[in-house]
Amino acid sequence: MKTHLRRYRFERGELSQQRLADMVQVSRQTIISIERGDYSPSVKLALQLAEALGTTVEALFELEDEDHV
Repeated sequence: MKTHLRRYRFERGELSQQRLADMVQVSRQTIISIERGDYSPSVKLALQLAEALGTTVEALFELEDEDHV
């Protein structure tokens, strides 16, 4: 899964990983792992991230070729 989380953080006034983590009540390490593609967020967390960044889940995350069944 490809993530655009980092880009959206920067488009929102260079929002720090820690600030975003605080907004959605997760650890900074969780945000780092999502941005690196090491962790796929739950549906709930993906929705919270999208809301916090003023966008949609579809804009933040997209499936890559190998993710399709």
